[in-house]
Amino acid sequence: MKGIKIPKKNRLYFAAILTIVGILVWAFITAGMITRDFNRQQRTAQGESQEAVVSGIILTETKDAKKYWEIYGDTGEWNGNKSIAQLNGVIGNFYKDNEVSMSFKSSKGTYNAKAGDITLYKDTIVALKDGITLKADKLHWIDSHTPIIAEGNVEIQKDTRFISLADKIEISPDYESFKITGNTVSKVYEDK
Repeated sequence: MKGIKIPKKNRLYFAAILTIVGILVWAFITAGMITRDFNRQQRTAQGESQEAVVSGIILTETKDAKKYWEIYGDTGEWNGNKSIAQLNGVIGNFYKDNEVSMSFKSSKGTYNAKAGDITLYKDTIVALKDGITLKADKLHWIDSHTPIIAEGNVEIQKDTRFISLADKIEISPDYESFKITGNTVSKVYEDK
């Protein structure tokens, strides 16, 4: 009895398929060995904390095609367990009727996703749409229906006609008025 004779062309195909299958099996086993420790580390990290350090982070709140605010940070950290972003080199805008009504710049800021509030710290400068500028050590925005609170070395200026120094200021949610409290010195100048 003679063996089955396989043409040379078919033997080459069979050898090529066998080689490809061998490479795939080798890659699968190698990938499993490489990622085994990674998967184990990832599972243990889920019980501890979830943090990310990022460069150039943008956060924004938009509902029903209306933008409420946006914040950009040069660098920042996101803590997933606490839902808090801590940002450095912060700039951003608050919106009213999809138009910028207040812009800000600050050295540091935090965004608490659970509470939905924004706090700016250190060297905070705010510019309102009507030309009023404000400087403060700290600014706290809770939501679009609550007054914005600025505290610590507050300085308010409107052109060269109005300057006020205060401990604390509340800016109305519509950005149309403000209430100054604490030790206050205000100066009103007349145009000549």
